[in-house]
Amino acid sequence: MSAAATLPRFISLHPSFERILGEDPGSRLLCDVSQDGRGLFHEACIYHRPSKSVFVTSNQLCDDSKGSKEETNGKVVKLFRVYDNESNAELAQYEEVKFPGIESAMLNGGVNAGLHDTDTFLFCAQGSKALNALSGIISVTLPTATMEQAKVESIVSNFHGTPFNSVNDVIVHPKDASVWFTDPSYGFHQGIRDQPQLPNQVYRLDVQSASVRAVANGFSRPNGLCFSPDLNTLYVTDTGAIHGSPEVPINAQGPSDIYAFDIVSKPNGSPMLVNKRLFAYAPGRYPDGIKCDTLGNVYAGCGDGVEVWNAGGDLLGIIKIPGGVANFCFGENGNIYACNETRFWKIRLNGEVVKGALLGIQDRA
Repeated sequence: MSAAATLPRFISLHPSFERILGEDPGSRLLCDVSQDGRGLFHEACIYHRPSKSVFVTSNQLCDDSKGSKEETNGKVVKLFRVYDNESNAELAQYEEVKFPGIESAMLNGGVNAGLHDTDTFLFCAQGSKALNALSGIISVTLPTATMEQAKVESIVSNFHGTPFNSVNDVIVHPKDASVWFTDPSYGFHQGIRDQPQLPNQVYRLDVQSASVRAVANGFSRPNGLCFSPDLNTLYVTDTGAIHGSPEVPINAQGPSDIYAFDIVSKPNGSPMLVNKRLFAYAPGRYPDGIKCDTLGNVYAGCGDGVEVWNAGGDLLGIIKIPGGVANFCFGENGNIYACNETRFWKIRLNGEVVKGALLGIQDRA
């Protein structure tokens, strides 16, 4: 494939997409390991504003080390930090990030722990069959001048004593700091987890009371999730068309959907999800990671790149990236960082319009 054939393209399907693109949309390839062939840039995709870096988890890689273990099905997931120096350099620097227990955690999604520029992040630890493996939602605080190694803390690892299946993606509510996350059964079908004991559901953790409850069910494989900027809607992707086992083919008629829920509060203040409806269907493109901009437009990583809908569910356009995008994040000044497995892209859109909602990284200039 020629270099030009791998470049992102911008496909407008609605007049309002032109405003999102701006006059001069573009892209820059920050990392390229396509010669190696390993999917180093797969999930999480968390922007850290102070250092202008992005934290990315790899796909499940073949663990060819001497310590390769049956408990992880001979696989390993690595965590990388990509530095965007914003120069004209051809490629950006990236480094592997390690912390105690990462070998068996099998990380996936992640998010900034708060809405300020902190050095603490939440990651989804899918876990493994290894004894005492990190699983559930974990907090990771980066090393500082007074702390030599990262601080790791388990936030929640089970549902009232029953282990989660393999948590996939996580967000934090900006008002009450509650933690919302999805828990599909991918880990079992990928051979890294035991038989699931819970349905494929969405959960909410009240960090003040440490109470966790299921807030939505009826999914095949709940995956990405995000709040609308007004906090009245929760969007959840369902990638149920993808079973998870390499031996089971993709189901062309299976879920490739985004669902929307209204968020309502009862007198005691505990929110509930009601009025589930199909927000968008992307046949064969399996919406995965999902985010909103401050105008309420909905962006999702898909098999063809990043697709964008307005709040009414109209498909506005596509940032077409060959090979697709599992997850992405907003940066500053209209930039989006996109995980493309063996490539990591920086997409330039209209900085006056494109700002990430509720992620603690809105432009303050």
